[in-house]
Amino acid sequence: MANQELSEQEIVRRNSMEALRQRGIEPYPAPEYVVTGHSVEIKETFSDDLTPPREVTVAGRIMSRRIMGKASFMELQDSEGRIQVYVSRDDLCPGEDKEMYNVVFKKLLDIGDFIGVKGFVFRTQTGEISVHAQEITVLSKSLRPLPIVKMKDGKAYDAFTDPEQRYRMRYVDLVVNNGVKEIFLKRTRMFNSMREYFNSHGYVEVETPILQAIPGGASARPFITHHNALDIPLYLRIADELYLKRLIVGGFEGVYEFSKNFRNEGMDRNHNPEFTCMEIYVSYKDYNWMMTFTEKMLEKICLDVNGTTEVKVGDNTISFKAPYPRVTMTQAILDKTGFDITGKSEEELRAFCKENGIEVDESFGKGKLIDEIFGEKCEGTYIQPTFIIDYPIEMSPLTKRHRNDPRLTERFELMVNGKELANAYSELNDPIDQYERFVDQMRLADKGDDEAMIIDADFIRALEYGMPPTSGMGIGMDRLAMLMTGQSTIQEVLLFPQMRPEKKQAKDNDEEEK
Repeated sequence: MANQELSEQEIVRRNSMEALRQRGIEPYPAPEYVVTGHSVEIKETFSDDLTPPREVTVAGRIMSRRIMGKASFMELQDSEGRIQVYVSRDDLCPGEDKEMYNVVFKKLLDIGDFIGVKGFVFRTQTGEISVHAQEITVLSKSLRPLPIVKMKDGKAYDAFTDPEQRYRMRYVDLVVNNGVKEIFLKRTRMFNSMREYFNSHGYVEVETPILQAIPGGASARPFITHHNALDIPLYLRIADELYLKRLIVGGFEGVYEFSKNFRNEGMDRNHNPEFTCMEIYVSYKDYNWMMTFTEKMLEKICLDVNGTTEVKVGDNTISFKAPYPRVTMTQAILDKTGFDITGKSEEELRAFCKENGIEVDESFGKGKLIDEIFGEKCEGTYIQPTFIIDYPIEMSPLTKRHRNDPRLTERFELMVNGKELANAYSELNDPIDQYERFVDQMRLADKGDDEAMIIDADFIRALEYGMPPTSGMGIGMDRLAMLMTGQSTIQEVLLFPQMRPEKKQAKDNDEEEK
């Protein structure tokens, strides 16, 4: 801190902090401060007929002040909202010593400081429910000024709207920007609603390893670390699928997990290298059952979070009212491009991609080529919730073959607002078939596909002990939060999204290395 360059305002605040200490007022006191009321609750329960008036103790940040001689007003922000506080010099300092008002309150306290206020609730002459302060306690001194919006000639100044700064300093964003906190409260309600839905069906929430010897359950590039004691490489989890299926083998009828997953890939408006996924696996079910289960779940979540089955995302109004349409992958591509992928070879698929300006890599096999065609030409057109079903077998190495067509699998992806939201299978439980699919994935790895799956011998061993017919579904919780809160970027629904290093910090690190 000694080498930090301070602004003029920061110097003033540090001087105020020292002045408080000189007067025997600790700016960061240790004792518990007992709060008996919060802003919204106080205003909602206020009665003009209550005699004597309700006495309360509130605490929060000073967000604005109007100093007016012997009496002043300030706005206090707590965890629920804001409430006005009326401060009278004679009530705050009933004796001869008026320093608490004239010096401490008027000169040494600043916007952003945390204070506690004891007093009683009343209605001002203008009709605003307020707290009449009788005692003020300094709880925490703010050494940096908040970027409070100021208006001049109809224009806003000092607004904290730069996304780079908002995401990097979420603690400031939450304080000064209305509506940001509500996004994350809705996110919590979303998790609670989903958890209630699963628990009501008797399914069990579990935890599986984040550090894994083999990164399995998805096609993705993992983060790699090293375990010193064992002297082995370990991978941050890309998915929890294979561990959850082991629990089905072990006798659980239904298990689910909200997991932090990590993929060493690009960042954009829809992707963060660390993200939250929910996966659920239920014995004796198939993907048809899971589609009904999923659409009912999403309808419930939307109602619990927003009080309605519709949400507004950009220009689109999306209805989560069940049921949702079901369209096969083959039919979706045929409808959008006129190209029938049935029976097409890898060369024919690659030629179609080249003819239609779809960029593909030489390492791509049939599965990835079809995936690119769908992603480029179809995915973005599905705005209302739509199940895309019956994927070609090359796209789904962990999925049971379709009961009516061995070229396909019993898989669905749920498309909403032009993006995949959920992915589900009738799970592959034939250990011999599963091993052969893993071998096919390793051939893709040999061609240079660094997202191909690795053979997990222990998982094959688990399947050899027998796994009942099972349906599994995974859903991106961050993407679901975007939909439920009407946000267009994943950074808006992550409290602390991954950011590039700050320029000054990066420069300092370079100088230290030199």
